[in-house]
Amino acid sequence: MSKTALLFAGQGAQVVGMGKDLAGKSPSAKAWFDRANAALGYDLAGICFHGPEADLTKTENAQPGIFLVSWVCFELLKEQVPNLKFAATAGLSLGEFTALTAAGAMSFEDGLRVVRQRGKFMQEACDMTQGGMAAIIGLDEALTREACGEAGVVLANLNCPGQLVISGEAEKIAKACELAKAKGAKRALPLPVAGAYHSPLMASAQPKLAEELAKVSLAATNVPVISNVNALPHGIPTAICERLVTQVCASVRWEESMRVLLAQGFTRFIELGPGTALSGFMKRIDKTAQMLNVADAASLEATVKALNG
Repeated sequence: MSKTALLFAGQGAQVVGMGKDLAGKSPSAKAWFDRANAALGYDLAGICFHGPEADLTKTENAQPGIFLVSWVCFELLKEQVPNLKFAATAGLSLGEFTALTAAGAMSFEDGLRVVRQRGKFMQEACDMTQGGMAAIIGLDEALTREACGEAGVVLANLNCPGQLVISGEAEKIAKACELAKAKGAKRALPLPVAGAYHSPLMASAQPKLAEELAKVSLAATNVPVISNVNALPHGIPTAICERLVTQVCASVRWEESMRVLLAQGFTRFIELGPGTALSGFMKRIDKTAQMLNVADAASLEATVKALNG
């Protein structure tokens, strides 16, 4: 019997139109979008469906928008595959909140509201600092860390072999890119982001997020949820809160998280939410793992067929 883990999309996956066909074809999906709008007090669903892109890419909309669409994908999959069994969850950065909510750590409304506030606090941190990020392609971790150390930036995402992301002050990122290329990186590409996520430049968001999480009723998870911070399962509710606050400035240890699940015998992974970035990472981590995804009506149908087949 293959063990299944659910993976939830992170920021950058947002795209205008996400969730629209699901809401159009499924009354239960539409009900979740309506419920989200009521919880937040504004038309987040409309921004997901129609944009404009400038509004959707704002961190305070992108984060709850991705959370919402990922959640709807999760609920529709459970509805269409009633015997769906999953034994762990994980999510990339903001996706960790969706993963925790899917595992029963918090309610849908609480998860959505906290993610909206997290996005707002991170946007405020971006506005206060001159930060940037870059993808380093084809350079190993040790040499990338060397370049980071020499330039005064940090390693933000360890996504998969050959794909790392660095973060820090904008002019230092440019220097780190040059150093990485000199050390043998195939490419060093600045990313179109609002600031230096998963770096010390996000520190001002941490106490604000801690305050928001203190208002939420957190419960122990009903399946293990792998933490981005240390690639280990989350523990008791107070520890969940601490790790989510730490995560704002810490590196996302995604490849390591996936290897932990693979080592535990997980062979099937279902990516939930817009895009297929996590499926792409898994192909680089372990080609033999079965990857399915739910992002829209067509991928939902294909995944339901694969699971029921």
